[in-house]
Amino acid sequence: MKGMTRRQFGTTVAATAALANIAMPEILASQSTVAQNLEFPKGFVWGCATAAYQIEGAVKEDGRKPSIWDVFAHTPGKIVHDDTGDVADDSYHLYREDTRLLKNLGVGAYRLSISWPRIFPDGTGQPNPLGLDHYKRVLDDLLANGITPYVTLFHWDLPAALEGGWQSHDTAKAYADYAGYIARQLSDRVRHFMTSTRSIPSPTLGTRRAFLPLD
Repeated sequence: MKGMTRRQFGTTVAATAALANIAMPEILASQSTVAQNLEFPKGFVWGCATAAYQIEGAVKEDGRKPSIWDVFAHTPGKIVHDDTGDVADDSYHLYREDTRLLKNLGVGAYRLSISWPRIFPDGTGQPNPLGLDHYKRVLDDLLANGITPYVTLFHWDLPAALEGGWQSHDTAKAYADYAGYIARQLSDRVRHFMTSTRSIPSPTLGTRRAFLPLD
């Protein structure tokens, strides 16, 4: 598995499922005899999850400005091999391919996050229509392929322009404005919004241990 990207892994698993004419739930259940005796609740949703900075790339395209992750990743010595998310999986350009992979896996849901600095490059102020249009295209493609989007509004990529980070009350107000704007613009496509992902690691691993960007 060394050197294999997420997209290559997804392609391999999806191709295996397609050849065997089975979907992801059946693949997972077949891995263990114990799993054969497990039953998931009625209505259980199988899905995949990503985060904007992990997969999108295109960090300087269509008006996006740096997040604290961009700053952190470009600080020498912070990341192994000095890797960054500048390109990542290039999902910003290849999202349709990603949708096909999800569909081939047989999942019914996809949890993605929205890049706050792609929508509000300075964290607040005027929204960036190009950033919003990108997510509309992504969501439309998911829905057209029968995949339900689950959207996280904040996955640690705080706009770098917000001075003081979460230690400033102004950031909380900026976030409320951002969340309200996204809800108004995308609620015709999205029924499942999450305000944040794992709120504990960001302040503890960032502020106390410097494993994550300090926000």
